[in-house]
Amino acid sequence: MVQTIGSLFSHGNPVPLHEPVFLGNEENYVLDCIQSGWVSSVGSYVDRFEQSLAQYVGASYAVSAVNGTSALHLALETVGVESDDEVLMPSMTFIATANAVSYCKAIPHFIDIEDQTFGIDANKLKDYLKDTVVFNGEYAYNKYTKRKISAIIIVHCFGMPARDIEQVYAIAKHYNMALIEDSAESLGSFYDHRHTGTLSDIGVFSFNGNKIITTGGGGMLVTNNHDYAKKAKHLATTGKVHNEYHQTHDCVAYNYRLPNINAALGVAQLEQIDSFIDKKRQLAKQYQALLNTEHSTVLQELQGMRSNYWLNTMVIQDTSTAKAVFKQSNANNIMTRMVWQPLHQSLPYANQSIKMELDMTEFYSDRLINLPSGAGL
Repeated sequence: MVQTIGSLFSHGNPVPLHEPVFLGNEENYVLDCIQSGWVSSVGSYVDRFEQSLAQYVGASYAVSAVNGTSALHLALETVGVESDDEVLMPSMTFIATANAVSYCKAIPHFIDIEDQTFGIDANKLKDYLKDTVVFNGEYAYNKYTKRKISAIIIVHCFGMPARDIEQVYAIAKHYNMALIEDSAESLGSFYDHRHTGTLSDIGVFSFNGNKIITTGGGGMLVTNNHDYAKKAKHLATTGKVHNEYHQTHDCVAYNYRLPNINAALGVAQLEQIDSFIDKKRQLAKQYQALLNTEHSTVLQELQGMRSNYWLNTMVIQDTSTAKAVFKQSNANNIMTRMVWQPLHQSLPYANQSIKMELDMTEFYSDRLINLPSGAGL
């Protein structure tokens, strides 16, 4: 299997999991920032990046941040997540999703996934909440912990639009919970012709160096709610308010502003996103043709969806084989990756996690391998 994967690439050269590609105006725009002196948290490229990103995904508002985690933190505070609240979220996701909840002094409440896109399983969630939640007409409470459950975070895993997002949104509205999309990996992915991140109350994207476009480090919150956008921007800019004489602040807030020099990189990258996605989708087809066998499959988009194939993901039914492929591929300079350790098993959350039965999460945790997927391949 390792030889089959290796047949796609030039022999002898290390194959990274996902690296950035700079073929456009990146150098010109960054140099413009340097020459103008506008390199920090104010500048024309910040506005341009926010406006371009909002237009690309079809959102009314976009608020930039220093990284995806801070954007997710802003989203949680914006929708009103408070200390000691619970937030429903999958255990199969990068730890930043849970950490952002913890920054609010709230508690991650882990729920299970489905096996086609590895998003939240809406049917399981619906049945689980019937037994777990008391709804008083205004708020949902966990009848066992007595805490308010104020939000749900749904994750578009590996760039694949979550299959059940419409049903999960309906569940969230039924219980008066906010729904936030962790779309960190899914810029350029669509569900029924609507961009991920715009199918809920707030969506969040990441522009880390390993994402489909990068600003070096950066994130973005998108929403169609004017009040949410205004609040998120205020929180991201240290709660600053206009005063004729003094710098004045009206709340404890955050310095989460994206520097102009990073935004310049993002503007140039966003100009190329369609070509990046085309190349990644071509690579996905090659993986599918080679690796869809009796013993392994490569994750594919469902009908009515369009994935950016951020990280092509192979499912290997035998766990020992999956681990052997991971070890052998990396020994041969093909930088595959096993999926994240489920968060309910991770050291920060293992002893404090609230969770439903996580059968699917635990089944797939040792069976998924992320394959090299950069647009430069």
